[in-house]
Amino acid sequence: MMAAVLRAAAVYLCLAPILVYAGSGVSREQAEMRKISPFGVLDFLHWNHSWNNYQYPDTKSIERSLALMKQAGIKWVRLDFLWQEIEPREGEFVFTKHDALAALIRKYDLNILGILGYSADWASSCGKWNCVPRDNRLFAAYATAVVKRYSGAVKYWEIWNEPDSSVYFKPQDMLTTYVALLKDTYRAIKQADPRAQVLNGGFAEGILSVNRLYDNGGKDYFDILNLHIFEFPMREAAIKAVASYPRLARKIMDRNGDTAKKIWITEIGCPGIKGGLKVKNWWAGVNPSEEKQAQWLTQAYEALLDDASVEVIFWAFFRDTKDHWKDGTDYFGLIRNDFTLKPAFKAYQKLIR
Repeated sequence: MMAAVLRAAAVYLCLAPILVYAGSGVSREQAEMRKISPFGVLDFLHWNHSWNNYQYPDTKSIERSLALMKQAGIKWVRLDFLWQEIEPREGEFVFTKHDALAALIRKYDLNILGILGYSADWASSCGKWNCVPRDNRLFAAYATAVVKRYSGAVKYWEIWNEPDSSVYFKPQDMLTTYVALLKDTYRAIKQADPRAQVLNGGFAEGILSVNRLYDNGGKDYFDILNLHIFEFPMREAAIKAVASYPRLARKIMDRNGDTAKKIWITEIGCPGIKGGLKVKNWWAGVNPSEEKQAQWLTQAYEALLDDASVEVIFWAFFRDTKDHWKDGTDYFGLIRNDFTLKPAFKAYQKLIR
């Protein structure tokens, strides 16, 4: 990273002093070249159900998190606009919940990345939330209604989440079915709001999925490439691995003539476990401490922000969840479930400043 900063200094020496933000390797010039703030979070502000232990049961709890996001300097929230909640029966739209959420988020001067998904019960090809719709036109109609409704507040839309994972999307057929859905939905969104920017559903399987996206003819049906990056912070080469994701993705994009598009990382994170707590390990290995989580956040963001292709990065999650995953994944938050600040919150705040 230091070499990159020195190269930047050589380029800008005759134009302006190189002022490096304290605690990061990002120069003022690098920051100013970014059109939008790169700092975002994923949070489950729409969760008010028994299966998530009523994460946000009321407006007061939602505003507590939003106020802390603003305090940190965060500018983006990634938020689900669940098909099942918005269109519980075909042609019957219920926007009350998401109208209130969108208004609250904008009240705190935060931008929204909206996720369109998953299947509504009545439209699913298998009767479950994670199966492709039985007819893409049904999903496109829902997407059209949502995008039109929130065109004044939301300009960035993500089509599904992790469609390359069997947990979130079926069938798993090397993205053939997903890209067909992506194409139909992209056209519908652009007709509903020509200024909207569309992201593919964040890929869980990395570079392999980027290749499949292009191999299936998806090039012209997304405006921003969307990746998820999860590495084990204790691994010696973890930061190098993080930095390699957008670099390798860019090579694939360039090879396919897609050089102008930016890359967003809409999920990156790891647990942060308070000393003394006994928690089952997350999927990648041993749970990091809260202090290690904060260190990892800083290192990962600095590595990614040093890549000119990367425009926005969303930490997953903002607030710890309560016994949802029943392992370290419940402790991905920058704040604890009781809204107290973790070291990672302060590290993110420092990085943003």
